[in-house]
Amino acid sequence: MDTFDATPLVTDTDRFTVQRMLWMHRWAPRLFSFRISRANGYRFTPGQFARLGLVKENGATIWRAYSMVSAVWDEYLEFYSIHVPDGEFTSRLAQLEVGAPVLIERQAHGFFTTDRFADGRDLWMLGTGTGLAPYLSVLHDPRTWERFDRLVLVHCVRETPELGYREQIAGLGSHPLWSEHGHKLRYVPVITREAGRGVLHDRIPALLANGELERAADLALDPERSRLMICGSPKMVEDTHRQLMSMGYRLSRMKAPGQLAVENAW
Repeated sequence: MDTFDATPLVTDTDRFTVQRMLWMHRWAPRLFSFRISRANGYRFTPGQFARLGLVKENGATIWRAYSMVSAVWDEYLEFYSIHVPDGEFTSRLAQLEVGAPVLIERQAHGFFTTDRFADGRDLWMLGTGTGLAPYLSVLHDPRTWERFDRLVLVHCVRETPELGYREQIAGLGSHPLWSEHGHKLRYVPVITREAGRGVLHDRIPALLANGELERAADLALDPERSRLMICGSPKMVEDTHRQLMSMGYRLSRMKAPGQLAVENAW
């Protein structure tokens, strides 16, 4: 396959900087992670997203939003992406070589952060596919481990190879910055199109409705102490949000704190 050479037709502006591709790893035929260089002074809160741009052959720029996977202290920025073969953005992105230019807006965006919750003792992170990305950044934040008594990470995919970052997640509890809190994390993988032991096999809304998710995490949901983040496909977010609303949970807003935070990811 020919590589895509996006020779930049622009330079740094007040809105964005031109960074470089550093690394790319493919998890499955349609899933990959990549890192780009990080401009001096670029700041973000775990859970936020960046707007990345690629320059087309005609000089036009395509922009897409990507949640940060990396920790706030990493010298690079890491992202998790699905590869849409005919997609205007990802078909180009997936072919970039190390050193290729990638534009990034100077300011991070979004409010899908644990700051949305004024209180709570248990943090549930429910994600499908690349909706895992913001949770990895959240779990690289020592404040997350110090603030919550229990951390439950649920990652739902169709097939086993799509469980990206599984080994990295397994090692999170032993990180030297929060190793004393490592026992707090529960990782619950869900695979919907394969049979197998040690994982769940239904959609997240159904697992919430029948109590199977709570049993797998060995932790009861409770509006008084549980705070839930939902990130994934729009249909998953909508159905999970609806299910949790029926269980007595509500969105957390600035003037009306609640138990839920939601964000769509493609």
